Amino acid sequence: MNETTGAGSGSTKPVVTGSQFADGIAHQLQTLLSAGNYDAVKILLDPVQPVDIADAIGFLPRTLQALAFRLLRKDEAIEVYEYLDPPVQQSLLDKLRSSEVLELVEEMSPDDRVHLFDELPAKVVRRLLAQLSASERTVTAQLLGYEQETAGRLMTTEFIDLKEFHSAAQALSIVRRRATETETIYSLYVTDAERHLTGILSLRDLVTAAPEDCIGDVMTRDVVNVRTDTDQEEVARAIQRYDFLAVPVVDREQRLVGIVTVDDVIDVIEQEATRDIYAAGAVQAGDEDDYFQSNLFIVARRRVVWLAVLVVANAFTTQVIAMNDVVLQQVVLLAAFIPLLIGTGGNVGAQSSTVVIRGLSTQRIQALGPMKAVFREAIAGALLGLLMLLFVVPFAWWRGEGPLVGAAVGISLLAITTLAATAGAALPLLFDKMGLDPALMSAPFITTATDVAGVLIYLRTASWLLVHIHGFSA
Repeated sequence: MNETTGAGSGSTKPVVTGSQFADGIAHQLQTLLSAGNYDAVKILLDPVQPVDIADAIGFLPRTLQALAFRLLRKDEAIEVYEYLDPPVQQSLLDKLRSSEVLELVEEMSPDDRVHLFDELPAKVVRRLLAQLSASERTVTAQLLGYEQETAGRLMTTEFIDLKEFHSAAQALSIVRRRATETETIYSLYVTDAERHLTGILSLRDLVTAAPEDCIGDVMTRDVVNVRTDTDQEEVARAIQRYDFLAVPVVDREQRLVGIVTVDDVIDVIEQEATRDIYAAGAVQAGDEDDYFQSNLFIVARRRVVWLAVLVVANAFTTQVIAMNDVVLQQVVLLAAFIPLLIGTGGNVGAQSSTVVIRGLSTQRIQALGPMKAVFREAIAGALLGLLMLLFVVPFAWWRGEGPLVGAAVGISLLAITTLAATAGAALPLLFDKMGLDPALMSAPFITTATDVAGVLIYLRTASWLLVHIHGFSA
């Protein structure tokens, strides 16, 4: 990707933003293509950024996508292709000629090529891999050899490395010569004869250095790096923490093998956030990129797992109510407040779990400490219960025509909100401690658990009040 303008040619172009596409560019593109006015299509797309062209092509009918893509300049087409959604990329591969496909795949950045291969059938990947040039095939096979969702799978091997004995003038000459074939030139890496990472310097440091200065004298030796097996979320946190444009990736022997750039990290952050949101909504996460293009039966299958678990869990709520049918028969009005109590408990628990899961994701909760975080949420739950008592208890007292229902609702409400907040905070932390995904302690799961506990607390409290204060037989 061109770092300055985003245009494949590197020329200065007036910027057309994605929001302007919503106003009609995609529709204009379809109209011109349908009419066969290809010269007008080229004029229309000339000032448009590659990422916005990719969006426009994605909106087109499948029959017109390949036609629009073929009208792009070669250098621009490669960049546009890297921005396309995986389903559109696969569709174009099916429609383009074999020579066009090979040229396209050959010119892609190694990391983008690997991302494409991850989406393609294994048979197609083997065929394309065999047709690549020897150098590109070696690089691609190397990246595919790393575990998915690690720095090694995410990195690109297109970077500029220098030697400590190079002068600043020599280094600038190397940067000029290799700039067009590398992912970024703003971070330059220094390696020794065995390619061990020994230092780093920015393009600014290089430009401001005297021409005769040695790189070893102006570079920074304390280099933040990640290993090839580092999880992609850890890579994203490193780039965010240090405000990097790229972070170097080393192997077990500390040899520099690649870099991860900030644009790839942004994709990781979106992917991980989407996955957590799906988990928090009790949706079994699949391939987030094609979720809305998936078959409805696949969508239903992803959701039904958690729903089945919740149905089974809710059966316990039914059992608790059935076991306390005597107290409900004596004071029927008690049943009217069950939805209020379990709804409140579920909402409080969901709020606490959401806060804690997000805190774990951003690592902000570590500064407070797990135990303090649970205690803080427990106190917050108690305060919420006390505040709600001001509204709920007078209403319950009035509806119940006496203190019994009001007291039962008030005591239960305070206990339920405190318990729900504590559970909502503790369960994600427990899962994290066990090495499991905290997002599995999703809002629906917390809600169901607090439903069971809330009904039990409420009915047992009401039963106790009936027996010890009113003298009823429960």
